[in-house]
Amino acid sequence: MTMYELIQAKRRGESHDRAALEILVQGITDGSVPDYQLSAWLMAVCFRGMDARETADLTACMAASGDSVDLSKFGTLSVDKHSTGGVGDKTTLILAPLVASLGGKVAKMSGRGLGHTGGTIDKLESIPGFRTSLSPEEFFAQVEEIGVAVVGQTGNLAPADKKLYALRDVTATVDSIPLIASSVMSKKLAAGAHSIVLDVKVGSGAFMKTREEGEALARAMVEIGRSCGRRMRALVTNMDLPLGYAIGNALEVAEAVEILQGGGCPKLRQICLELAANMHALAHDIPTDRAAEEVRDALDSGRALSKFTEWIAAQGGDPACAKDPAALGTAPCVKTVLAPKAGYLSAMDAERIGRAAMLLGAGRAAKEDVIDPLAGIRLAATVGDKLAAGDPVATLYTSDEKKIASAEAAFMAALTFSDEAPDLLPLIFSVVE
Repeated sequence: MTMYELIQAKRRGESHDRAALEILVQGITDGSVPDYQLSAWLMAVCFRGMDARETADLTACMAASGDSVDLSKFGTLSVDKHSTGGVGDKTTLILAPLVASLGGKVAKMSGRGLGHTGGTIDKLESIPGFRTSLSPEEFFAQVEEIGVAVVGQTGNLAPADKKLYALRDVTATVDSIPLIASSVMSKKLAAGAHSIVLDVKVGSGAFMKTREEGEALARAMVEIGRSCGRRMRALVTNMDLPLGYAIGNALEVAEAVEILQGGGCPKLRQICLELAANMHALAHDIPTDRAAEEVRDALDSGRALSKFTEWIAAQGGDPACAKDPAALGTAPCVKTVLAPKAGYLSAMDAERIGRAAMLLGAGRAAKEDVIDPLAGIRLAATVGDKLAAGDPVATLYTSDEKKIASAEAAFMAALTFSDEAPDLLPLIFSVVE
């Protein structure tokens, strides 16, 4: 089947069979299909959609288009978590050592951030000495010995998806659930984990703005994974406000340590316990309620913190940060933001807060931008808090004092105050199995 015929078939609303999708993905990978034909096909998919079987086949073909990681030596214990992204999302830093402390094997490839704040790799690189590049031999040996390793993504993991995503970004074809689901899951399948827990974010700070959209995406990704032989579960979670109190790389590492030490933001602790329980349950094939008890004990007993310390040291990082997050350093320019009037903090636009953090240097507007690892925002109040005029709302951190004024203005524009206490949404909307 030619590319012309593929476009024509999808425009009529027909489904592609596996052979046709293999031809499509091969053409994407080797560059033989021109961008104008791919753009036409993408637009046809946006209008006509793809059925579940078709989406799973596209995902499997893209996963097989480049390198893959073979984690079969770890059997069913290999487990991964993927978040669709959000402001202040440092859950991997907590979940990886927590699940590994219970015998799970977390062999994870993560990316850098583009936009609000850094990705998981940027956060880890804010730890002095931490190595995010390991040889395959080092990577597998570390997972076997201590149960966890997190490195940067290889350049050839699902290359067909990389090309397709770049084109979607400039042709207004990003917001298609089959295309989003196949993009995410192609990389997860290539990364090799036997069990995958998805954290699908919904709200102002997430790509999916409504619960209905988030649950549809969660169902699509779970179905893809199951059809490809993986154990799957998805949590649909609230991202109308930042996750935790810290937004920014070293600040988020410090907050992760606070959780592992037994303190920290209660909502961040709650979502980490839920995600970890589902990861542990899938990896060990045990009931979720039993897994939840074991996960809570691993966190409260300090086992997860010990594993975090071991993990950081194994990849060359300074383990002192696990005892005292101050070892990560503090930005030289600090500004406390105060409440302009008395009242309830009734809403926080997470996306705008993320942009304020980026203005301070915590994120990238372009790929070539250099992140300031110490930049970011530490919240002193959250939605539902009653404040007096002049109470601290947040602290801004940066290495460039000139950035503070614009970041403060952006941050304040993200806040809404009212005389009445707001209705609070749940942190976790649903679990998709």
